[in-house]
Amino acid sequence: MNAPETTAVLREEHVRILQIASALEKLLDVRPAPLDLDTVQKCVRFFRLFADACHHGKEEDLLFPELESRGMPHKSGPIAVMLHEHRLGREFVGAMADAVEGAREGDERAMSRLVNAGRGYIDLIRAHITKEDHVLFNMADQMVDAPACQRLCAAYDDVCESSFEGCTKAQLEALADDILQTI
Repeated sequence: MNAPETTAVLREEHVRILQIASALEKLLDVRPAPLDLDTVQKCVRFFRLFADACHHGKEEDLLFPELESRGMPHKSGPIAVMLHEHRLGREFVGAMADAVEGAREGDERAMSRLVNAGRGYIDLIRAHITKEDHVLFNMADQMVDAPACQRLCAAYDDVCESSFEGCTKAQLEALADDILQTI
């Protein structure tokens, strides 16, 4: 029996991640006007803790190993591409985090690095989520049977109960709401 809900929670999280990517894009589009660096910093925190630690953690620690156990290769194909893009995303988010303070101090080079990394992340995450939603997750929904789906969903729930640098998933959702209300 196929379990289409295998990726349901991950797809729901994609919606939230894309909302914050669009919010960041709106923030960056005000240039050359002053950038709301406080809200940009909140976006960076959201991407680091929600998109990467919580969401990508579920994929890397739970879904991908399950798919590998069912014959999907780790070092090539969709999993390899997704892992590579997760690393690129971390680099973009790290670059944004590193540039925020310099941008606050008026350093135009830091501001340029911040904006370029932000735009790079937005482009990457949109393309990444499209690939996952329309390719990898469809494959996963076909490959994972009902018992494995139940195990995965329970494990996803356990991750959602975790803390990410002291923040729960609910607090990170509230951070997203705060960002969206600011924009």
